[in-house]
Order: sequence, then structure tokens, then C-alpha cells
Amino acid sequence: MTRMRLAALAAFPVLALAVTASAAGHLVSQKDKQFQPGDIRVRAGETVVFRNDDSVTHNVMAAGGADRFNLGAQKPGDSAEVTFAEPGQVPVICAIHPKMKMTVTVE
Repeated sequence: MTRMRLAALAAFPVLALAVTASAAGHLVSQKDKQFQPGDIRVRAGETVVFRNDDSVTHNVMAAGGADRFNLGAQKPGDSAEVTFAEPGQVPVICAIHPKMKMTVTVE
């Protein structure tokens, strides 16, 4: 192998790690009928994973703001991703449990 190929192969694990870390995005857990963490900040284009770590079904949605979405019924153990494209504040609620609220601020 040439030196250039060896250098490229040696760099591959580092590049793969960087891609994996950025693809992970942000995690919001639904636990004890609360969003954890509460309000978060993300950059435009980043993804948030909403995971139901609770013992009850939730319906995560954003009816206002630039990035509207409705994940539908999420049973315990389910997760879904949302990519936030537009800067601004996105109020997020659970349509089943009205006290569950958070804000995603997209920068």
C-alpha cells in the first residue's frame, strides 16, 4: 500500500467517530409525564430524538412555530426523530398530558 492509502485508512476510524457523534443529535426523554431535559437549544438542521421512557403512552407534537410536527402515539420504549430546520422557538407538548411542555429553541 502506498503511504497515502495508509494515511487515509488510519484516519477512517476518527472520521467515523465524528460522523457518529454528530448524527446522534439531542435526546429528550419522556419520563414521569415530563420532558427531560426541559427546554433545549439546537442549531438549524440538527435532530432531536424524542424517546418514551415512561410507563404510559405519549403524543409529542408542536402545533406552533416554524417546525410543526406530530409524532402520534408513542408507546413506552418508542422513539422518533425530528429535524429542526427553521430558526425560532418551537413549543412542544404532549397532546395526552397537557402539563407536559417544553420549548426547542432553534438557532
